[in-house]
Amino acid sequence: MGLTAQSTGIYAFLEELAQNAGTKADAVIALAGNPNTGKSTVFNGLTGLNQHTGNWPGKTVMLAKGSYRYQQKNITLVDLPGTYSLLANSADEQVARDFICFGNPDATVVVADATCLERNLNLALQVMEITPKTILCLNLVDEARRKRIEVDCAKLRDILGIPVVPTAARDKVGLDELKEAIHQVAIHKRTGQPKQLVYEPKIEAALQTLQPAVESLLRGRFNSRWVALRLLDGDTGIIAEMLRYLQRMERERERQPSSQSAQGVKGCEQFGG
Repeated sequence: MGLTAQSTGIYAFLEELAQNAGTKADAVIALAGNPNTGKSTVFNGLTGLNQHTGNWPGKTVMLAKGSYRYQQKNITLVDLPGTYSLLANSADEQVARDFICFGNPDATVVVADATCLERNLNLALQVMEITPKTILCLNLVDEARRKRIEVDCAKLRDILGIPVVPTAARDKVGLDELKEAIHQVAIHKRTGQPKQLVYEPKIEAALQTLQPAVESLLRGRFNSRWVALRLLDGDTGIIAEMLRYLQRMERERERQPSSQSAQGVKGCEQFGG
């Protein structure tokens, strides 16, 4: 059976999100993070009672969706499953990856635990590879201080190239600053310049060969370097999602057909083997 937009979880979820949003959202924000970082507390602190939960279509993965109003803007927040990685080795990881990549949120907030930052930064770096619209919410800074851990947020911001906001969400400390950071990135489009990870020479050489072909297919809609990395990694899941995406774009162009769209689907099928 052919793949359709209706059978694809991400597009079904986006349609449901639009239908259930009520007041039209001025921005949609993804909230990501490792388990036990206080991510749900951040979500609850931002959205209050304006939230509900539901299943990701086709998967037994629960998502919470909520909203808040800031600076006369309606913000919709999607609380993604807690995950350590976006390499899509589990249903939770696939849902988080698909929403960040294909859902095109206006910003992605990565919630990290200030008491074990080294472990938490792995996910932040992966998100930064996908999108420059990334904000690091450094949560549990109160717990870190009790353990005599001090994080230089200004230096971390300079190193990562993205906004870094310290919070203690349980006490609602820093949430106003987080709302402002989201506002700047999502509404005013003031994104950072995320640090680009550099891989060993043979991988970088392969990227230089593959990335231009990926860019020509995706036409700037996704981070072509990240997609090329996933292709080099043999990630069949991302190949399938790219096919679905291009087929969806093809259907949307049917009213104004062009040879380029057909070539795009054919080219992606070649990547898929």
